[in-house]
Amino acid sequence: MIRHIVFFSAKDAQDVEAIQNGLMMLADIPHSQHFEVGRNLQSDTISGPEIDVVVYAEFTDETALAAYKADPIYAACIAKVRPMREIRIAADFEAAEKS
Repeated sequence: MIRHIVFFSAKDAQDVEAIQNGLMMLADIPHSQHFEVGRNLQSDTISGPEIDVVVYAEFTDETALAAYKADPIYAACIAKVRPMREIRIAADFEAAEKS
């Protein structure tokens, strides 16, 4: 299983909700086994408040992740969200199967 986690910050604090709503477009892409978008609670005492929104998704394999990124909805989401975001940090990793 591939876990895909992406962190976003807004250029303007007034755009956080619009970024979150824009990222919800990705939920319509059928290739993930699990998908969610949430606001960062910013409760970690070590990190600063630089991350506003988090995308978390799970995919069966790298082929499914690549298909997700190739979907036209993905491109439309980028076009909508990119102008409002400051930071975008993505991480993909292979997770061990739960026993």
